[in-house]
Amino acid sequence: MTPTRLADLLTLSSTRTPNPASAGIDRFVGLEHIEPENLHIRSWGLVADGTTFTNTFKRGQVLFGKRRAYQRKVAVADFDGVCSSDIYVFESKDPNVLLPELVPFILQSEGFYEYAVKTSAGSLSPRTNWTHLANYELLVPPVDEQRRIADLLWAADDAIMQYENLLETTKVLLQSTIEEAIKEAQEHNSWATLNELIESNKPITYGILKPGTGYPGGIPVIKVKDYPDGKIIEDNLLLTSPEIESEYKRSRLKAGDLLISIRGTVGRLAFVPPSLDGANITQDTARISLSDRVNHLYVRSMLESNHIQRQIKSKITGLAVQGINIGELRKIEVPILSREEQDKVSDEILQIRNSIKEIEKHLELSKDLKRKLLNSSLS
Repeated sequence: MTPTRLADLLTLSSTRTPNPASAGIDRFVGLEHIEPENLHIRSWGLVADGTTFTNTFKRGQVLFGKRRAYQRKVAVADFDGVCSSDIYVFESKDPNVLLPELVPFILQSEGFYEYAVKTSAGSLSPRTNWTHLANYELLVPPVDEQRRIADLLWAADDAIMQYENLLETTKVLLQSTIEEAIKEAQEHNSWATLNELIESNKPITYGILKPGTGYPGGIPVIKVKDYPDGKIIEDNLLLTSPEIESEYKRSRLKAGDLLISIRGTVGRLAFVPPSLDGANITQDTARISLSDRVNHLYVRSMLESNHIQRQIKSKITGLAVQGINIGELRKIEVPILSREEQDKVSDEILQIRNSIKEIEKHLELSKDLKRKLLNSSLS
């Protein structure tokens, strides 16, 4: 096969609609509406709410984000609309040469992304352009082979969408389970302050002010950025000296303690694993040593709920660096059920969380399969 230029395969649409509303167009798409590595447009703006976009696209055409191409924003339109000038609208020039179904995957291929990024110009908001993209070359297999490749890739994409939809539904179920527990506690007017739920000899406290820049073999110190997604990442933790750490015995950790971020990104939570028993925290994190009278996962789940996160956010102060002080944190009100009900809710939450992990694992495997198919078929 001889390499073919993209300009010989795709048509760049230049259709404009100066007054979308008058033309019966009701939706517009900006770059913010296209999700990275997701071919489906799941959000949009309404023309009736106002827009300056005039670039027109039709159902079935492919949208490609030319600004910050490294974000990998490509989508297939399933409705007519107008879009940002930072979005190119492509379609196959001749379906007998290049199947329309294969176009989005060419634009998602690793080779094309590398070329698009390499040909981008600008420092803060780099953009590529059609003049450069038109010269991208690729090997185009016969149409029968294209059909086989497209069918495989769309099947992989369909599997990804199913897992993403299942993941979204399961996350909604998780929030619903938590909200139901909160509703029940509200009906019985059963609340306790966070300070009433801790071990009596371990008050809620923040950590080390100046842990230093690192001491090989020292004591691990956990920062807010070390638990971005609810679990502490133990690689490359800051190490402080035993001398500095000994001045902050009050915030020394034990396995099972609950951490909450109190400065910058406020309200992030994580449990301390056994491997970090004896570690410490920085001043941006508070340690909560929950009493055995309450189910720890139940309390954490309540603190992560939208209801209590709003309560936490309402107590944030500061301009340059926002945060919540320990006194206000201790006053946070947590909905409390009987211990039996707490255990029941926690079991349900744990099962749902485990399901979420399984779905996420299968989702990543599906995405990896699609990438491999892309790169082996369209390299």
